[in-house]
Amino acid sequence: MSRADLHKQPHEVAAMFDDVAARYDLTNDVLSLGQARLWRREVRRAVAARPGERVLDLAAGTGTSSLPFAEDGAETVCGDFSLGMLREGRRRHPWMPFVAADATRLPFRDGVFDAVTISFGLRNVQDTEGALGELCRVTKPGGRLLVCEFSHPVWGPFHTVYTEYLMRALPPVARAVSSSPDAYVYLAESIRAWPTQPELARLIGKAGWGRVAWRNLTGGIVALHRAYRP
Repeated sequence: MSRADLHKQPHEVAAMFDDVAARYDLTNDVLSLGQARLWRREVRRAVAARPGERVLDLAAGTGTSSLPFAEDGAETVCGDFSLGMLREGRRRHPWMPFVAADATRLPFRDGVFDAVTISFGLRNVQDTEGALGELCRVTKPGGRLLVCEFSHPVWGPFHTVYTEYLMRALPPVARAVSSSPDAYVYLAESIRAWPTQPELARLIGKAGWGRVAWRNLTGGIVALHRAYRP
């Protein structure tokens, strides 16, 4: 299945995330078997935000992924295209700046962020290369990109087990804990259709980033891609 076959328009994806906003973080913890918190810790280490820096966390959702950067002293902007997620984020963290942001048309000037990051959101943007280019545009020269995204397990037997979990176990679990289980069926399908680690690295390079590298987490279920703006 290709990403085009998923037949989700941007407004449909936004509405889908609006529907799951209230229980989004809880559902992710359950469906990831607790691994989501580990992945967030690894993102925090990789971004290595410092006091005085400006960080854009795109697809920030309710702000859970953004909090570590703010705690590390960086001026952190939470961007998302789901108004439901933004409302929930502002309710939980009224002191943090939440901004409505389309990944392919970011509402920021050129070169204003020291670091930009997107966790589990790039997969939901129709124009992946366009979004990566926009992230490059708003990053300072020498600034850094961190993409955390579901990927493809590198060990064959584990890949088979993981695929079976996505398509067989995930939907019934989602029905038990999520306010919109159909959204998680879509997410499972989008994970299967997502590029491999080397393919995504090539897309990042084509979008203008340099020194692209990645490392796998949890056997390749998730990959962290890092790059720098020349």
